[in-house]
Amino acid sequence: MKQIAALVFAIALLISCAKNASVQKNDNQFAEARKTYGQYCATCHGEKVEAFVDRQWKHGKSKDEIITSITNGWLENGMPAWKGTVSDAGIEELAELIVSSLGTVNQYDFEEVEKTDTYSSQGMTLKMVPVLEDIDSPWGLTSLPDGSLLITDREGDLWKVGSDNSKIKISGVPAVLAEGQGGLFDIKLHPDYDENGWIYLTYAKFKEEGGETLSTTAMIRGKLSGNTLVQKEELFEAHPYLTTRHHYGARMAFDDENYLYLSVGDRGKRDENPQSLENGCGKIHRFNDDGSIPQDNPFVNTPNAVKSIWSYGHRNPQGLIYKPDVDQIWEHEHGPRGGDEVNIIEKGKNFGWPVISYGINYNGTTFTDISAKEGMVQPQIYYLPSIAPCGMTYVSSSKYPGWNGDILVGSLRFNYIDRLDISENKIANQEKELINIGRLRNVFEAPDGFIYVGIENPGTVYRLTPQ
Repeated sequence: MKQIAALVFAIALLISCAKNASVQKNDNQFAEARKTYGQYCATCHGEKVEAFVDRQWKHGKSKDEIITSITNGWLENGMPAWKGTVSDAGIEELAELIVSSLGTVNQYDFEEVEKTDTYSSQGMTLKMVPVLEDIDSPWGLTSLPDGSLLITDREGDLWKVGSDNSKIKISGVPAVLAEGQGGLFDIKLHPDYDENGWIYLTYAKFKEEGGETLSTTAMIRGKLSGNTLVQKEELFEAHPYLTTRHHYGARMAFDDENYLYLSVGDRGKRDENPQSLENGCGKIHRFNDDGSIPQDNPFVNTPNAVKSIWSYGHRNPQGLIYKPDVDQIWEHEHGPRGGDEVNIIEKGKNFGWPVISYGINYNGTTFTDISAKEGMVQPQIYYLPSIAPCGMTYVSSSKYPGWNGDILVGSLRFNYIDRLDISENKIANQEKELINIGRLRNVFEAPDGFIYVGIENPGTVYRLTPQ
């Protein structure tokens, strides 16, 4: 009964809330209010009211409370009184728009959905079977040919988990800076692993300089000898090293020609890194499998450019997959408050960060007043409010017929999977799956067809087992 109740609630929630965080009412009902918002509010609060409403409401968020705030202002907080500038009717309409837009946040209010180990979706019943428990944050997942899993823990450990759930710590892993968002990140097998044995890892590499600890995103490869990582080779480190401890990116993906793609975040240097081709941060990079630079990379002949750059203008990409049916690299990245994105990555393209964005600063202020510009790529979708996406996989397995051909995106903030229903290479629909599962750090379809998800705090890896 609990499962049925949870399913009914989820369906009702989806019906009552627009897809992709759209507002509850038709925009035409708020045309004048949106003009008012754009004229008087957007400069301080951002272009999208749907991003603005994702906040802590110090003075209340009912219609009457919002009318009072707009009318009288809060001068101690820098907000002027709008009485006399905007008509009473205009203030009321603006308050109605804001209250309606709160639906973009309320759609993630899952408190009434009881946490469970069994979920229903698209005619399937899926049971969560734990395969690794009691770690910090299962950041990367891959599967060896014998069916055992290799799982990275952000704290710096690499675990090998057998089909019998035996757990062995792999030695020889490089030292990592497990501070802030840093640590041991992604793991991938070479597509020809059976022949060459190469395993690829990303991590927060660090060094001491000038009395400070600096770090960057680095990528290595190595081989397993028993339970030790040997023959380690560094393939790439992003420059510059920085004192910041966030926005490492660090996801990897191989395409069907064995080119290797790597995401690197802007490292918190929004205004310096993503739009410059002279550093490695805020970029998607492309390499040959040995770390060398393909000669058809877009900026190989650009003076002073980092030759591995494939695309730029990214914030913090923590989802990166190859979609083989259409020969495309898909990516998602954390936006600011509002503006998480899903993108199809294209050679040499500028994805706009921070010149364009659908989000605002975490403190509610703005950094740009435009969401589109010629020469900058628009996302396939963006999330208002931000869901904090992390982990991504393409479902090709026959074990999950209701999800076949879809893309799964994990949400750290709202503890669920966003299932992207793909039709004609476009996102036709979105559905919330595995509601209240926990802070979802990764999702991975293994070669045996099973889907695994990694949850943090407490760190657990589950296999989604169809019943």
